[in-house]
Amino acid sequence: MTKTTAIAKTAAAPQKSGGVSGAKAQAAVLRTLVYAAACLTFGALLCLIIYIFLKGIPNLSLDLFSPTYNSENVSLFPALINTVIMTLLSLLIAVPLGVFSAIYLVEYAKRGNKLVGLVRITTETLQGIPSIVYGLFGFLLFVTTFSWGYSLLAGALTLVIMILPVIMRTTEEALKSVPDSYREGSFGLGAGRLRTVFKIVLPSAVPGILSGVVLSTGRIVGETAALIYTAGTVAQVPPDLLGSGRTMAVHLYALWSEGLNTEQSYATAVVLLLIVVLLNAASGALAKKITLK
Repeated sequence: MTKTTAIAKTAAAPQKSGGVSGAKAQAAVLRTLVYAAACLTFGALLCLIIYIFLKGIPNLSLDLFSPTYNSENVSLFPALINTVIMTLLSLLIAVPLGVFSAIYLVEYAKRGNKLVGLVRITTETLQGIPSIVYGLFGFLLFVTTFSWGYSLLAGALTLVIMILPVIMRTTEEALKSVPDSYREGSFGLGAGRLRTVFKIVLPSAVPGILSGVVLSTGRIVGETAALIYTAGTVAQVPPDLLGSGRTMAVHLYALWSEGLNTEQSYATAVVLLLIVVLLNAASGALAKKITLK
């Protein structure tokens, strides 16, 4: 019996060794693929940034930041102001709606609720709709039906509809990532659901919520198709929210499509890229600061 057992172990040893080596080889292949994908993505992004900087930085001038736009300086300053207004107005409306909706779906709605499932499917579907469709919808509803004309308000509300699904889904996933033990501990100390949500759950989910806000901000800053049909392309800062005005992305598109100021369009792209990078860096620093607290 002892001799038979020894023979069985000897026969099984090469198979076990072969299985371990095969798993190591598979892990090495997968690791190589991951590194290759990461390097390819980083390389493509780096090439794009370098290309924009090389083409745009030599064309930067003080005329581009003139307070008023004309055919000689093609100033981007009015478009920059309009971009800030559009971003703040859209986020001011969309963030509370998206966050509170996600709080209801995660913290208050019963699990397995059919309405919750329908809302989630709807938000996921809305995320995949092309921006031109949102632009046509905003044109028909805000510009035509409400008779607001091409205006910053029509553009901002159209962007709210665009970014609301992103904020809802990212906030929902951030709330789900908070351990249930946090909620149970708060309930055990006598806190109500509302106090638990705003004092325990939301602070823990802030980094995830900010990531959704950053994604939404990037989409607002870089949006063109929807705003052409709703906010218009006037290269001035409007006197009120019912006035028409172009954002940075629309300004860049207009300069390039006209074909008369392509050099200035590259310079505008540099400024637009720097704005996006600064927004991402600021949001990351804010999320880190909140997390450390």
